[in-house]
Amino acid sequence: MSRSFLISVAVLCYWMWMGDGVQAQSYEITLKTEKIQDSVLYIGQHYRDEFVILDSAARRGDGTFVFKGKRNWQRSVYAFIRKEINKKKKETKMVGLSDFVIDGSQKFTIASDSSFRPKNMKVTGNEACKEMYAYMATITEARAEAKSLGERMKGADSAVARKEQQALSERMTSYEKAVWEKNKKQLFFQLVKQFSGPEVPDEVENKPIYYRTHYWDGVDLKDHTLIYTPDLFNKMNYYFFGVLYHADADTICRYVDMTLQKMEGDSTMMKYFIEFIAPRYYRSTKNIGWDYVWCYLVENYYLKGRCPWATPGDIENKRKQARFLEKSLIGAYGQELIMSDTTQLESHRISSHRQPQKYVILWFWDPDCHHCQEQTAALIDVYNKLEAEGNRMFEVYAVGYEADVNKWKNYVKKHNLPFKNVGGPNVNIDYQEAYNVHGAPTMIILNADRQIIMNKSIPASSLVPFIEQYEKLHPEQRDREPSFWQKRVPPTGYVD
Repeated sequence: MSRSFLISVAVLCYWMWMGDGVQAQSYEITLKTEKIQDSVLYIGQHYRDEFVILDSAARRGDGTFVFKGKRNWQRSVYAFIRKEINKKKKETKMVGLSDFVIDGSQKFTIASDSSFRPKNMKVTGNEACKEMYAYMATITEARAEAKSLGERMKGADSAVARKEQQALSERMTSYEKAVWEKNKKQLFFQLVKQFSGPEVPDEVENKPIYYRTHYWDGVDLKDHTLIYTPDLFNKMNYYFFGVLYHADADTICRYVDMTLQKMEGDSTMMKYFIEFIAPRYYRSTKNIGWDYVWCYLVENYYLKGRCPWATPGDIENKRKQARFLEKSLIGAYGQELIMSDTTQLESHRISSHRQPQKYVILWFWDPDCHHCQEQTAALIDVYNKLEAEGNRMFEVYAVGYEADVNKWKNYVKKHNLPFKNVGGPNVNIDYQEAYNVHGAPTMIILNADRQIIMNKSIPASSLVPFIEQYEKLHPEQRDREPSFWQKRVPPTGYVD
């Protein structure tokens, strides 16, 4: 039950403190612990991967912490929290010791040893909390037993272990049914039922798609009190960055829409989801195509007035970011660069697009960058190997990025870079703006139509496998001729 998150500086709404205008009642929540020497502990609630702090209590001489006062606590999941200070890193974080529920009485005592394991929690005056810990202890023991049986099934007594596993499954099914019937009016067990996940029927052929589509079945996504439970955060996080992790951008957007439609009209829940998932799809991620998802969220939610919490300034900033980012999304047509080679002569300009090879790798690098040097050397090896085999399907358009021109030219000459080497100030457009280049090295791969098919740097050793996989998924590209390449004398001012 131990959790470690950063402290949230937010506070809950007034109704969380006073109970919708109803006269506040006295509460007294006592925590008895062993070997906890903190001078102060806190009570708070989960909010995404943080805590919202609601109350605090000083340690008494007998080692107890008594939280008391007047307030109408909502039926919800709460947590006992401690503050940890890392003096070396000069960091402070809030660490969850144990979750508990308030579902009725506001005066109760919880005792535990320092492990805070459910089986060691003793509760007086809070039947809902007592039942919660008993359930969690049983589930924990069952999981440990299942894990042990799983190991035994790999050995000589696998047949016996399989029978015991079946018996365990039947026993837990009966237990779950009985405990639900007994406690179905209690909040914790209602949450367990909501967040238990969809059952996939045996007759379903495409089980992954069924699971994705029915993932939120049973969860009331218009009940924004759920945002203060760890279950909603864990389920949301796992869905978008677990279940959908390997899906393409279009698929992710489809399921994003499907999920957000379930909470249409509830801006609190919508904000909870969008403000968590959107930044994780932004440009900084290493996942291919995820930046498209971020642009989609901006275009279809922020810019269409579906995010009422966002300020006009925030919306305008996102609009500008999206317009900038759209130029380098996978599927966009890359803008042609025309730059001078190492001669730096106006008459020796090279086009990024007018190359005879089917693919073009735009390679933005800096000779002062150690990582650039390593990756450029690896790229040279692959380039020369394919050239010797007569099977080089790509050209490397290597742009000396933010480097001293003479230093760049000397490096190209010294290391005999076999690419189309360009650099310096003589360029037709701002390539940083055109391709969202904000550091070196940066790699962009263009297909025969000079359409962006990769906007993340990948290892040189992965280039050929990537292109082969791309052509499997896009068979029309296998025999495609470069649309910009014409077998004729190039226009004046170009060096091909």
